[in-house]
Amino acid sequence: MDDNVNSKKIKDNWANGDLYERYVGRWSRLVAHEFLKWLAVPAGGKWLDVGCGTGALSQTILEVSDPAGITALDRSEAFVAFASSQIANKRIQFEVGDAQSLRSDIGPFDAIVSGLVLNFISQPEQALAGMRSVARKGGIVAGYVWDYAEGMQLMRHFWDAAVALDPKVHNIDEVKRFPHSRPEPLKGLFQEAGFQHVEVIPIEVPTNFRDFEDYWSPFLGGQGPAPSYAMSLSEEARSNLREKIRAGLPIQSDGSIHLKARAWGIKGIC
Repeated sequence: MDDNVNSKKIKDNWANGDLYERYVGRWSRLVAHEFLKWLAVPAGGKWLDVGCGTGALSQTILEVSDPAGITALDRSEAFVAFASSQIANKRIQFEVGDAQSLRSDIGPFDAIVSGLVLNFISQPEQALAGMRSVARKGGIVAGYVWDYAEGMQLMRHFWDAAVALDPKVHNIDEVKRFPHSRPEPLKGLFQEAGFQHVEVIPIEVPTNFRDFEDYWSPFLGGQGPAPSYAMSLSEEARSNLREKIRAGLPIQSDGSIHLKARAWGIKGIC
């Protein structure tokens, strides 16, 4: 590729809820169901959803965990507005807020959760300290992150093709950027933050696409690291990347593509 990834800074974009849903929001919802079953928080709990995004995890809490109430925070005003427009329930309150500077007056919570967020926080240690401070004693703090190294196949196919075309892209591959996408560093992060009985589990869900366009078009939405990179390319370079990815995908005879997505779920007790 002619595009030099070191000559420009590619900024992750989080501004369009519909486009994010098409990219990974739909798969995050599948993970959220299994994640909440694992947490097994009793009904009637008070929840905090940190980095709620488009509301995937908050909506699933309403469906699975029967909470007394949910406070859901995200830095993106656009995502908060989208989530508010999609989820009309008196038990949930959406707010614009920063995971690294939680208000001390919002707790205490029985369960504090964060879906697909910890890797995007510049100071996760500070964020976890804030979560502990607003959790009740004995409460749960938990989250899940994609396994960028191997298990999140739709992204792995993307980055493997991108690196094959331009080795410099390795520096912005999500597996390189986000060390806490593996079990050991993730568990260590929680233990160093002072949580007790820390556990990590794999959560695997299917990500099936009806055809290649169903797979590829979400990368053109520019929401998140891989789509932001794709849209930073020239039209020619993006076309080369598209065809490189197509050649490496397990496309079935009917055109469908069956992949899997693995996330790592983690929880600790305050």
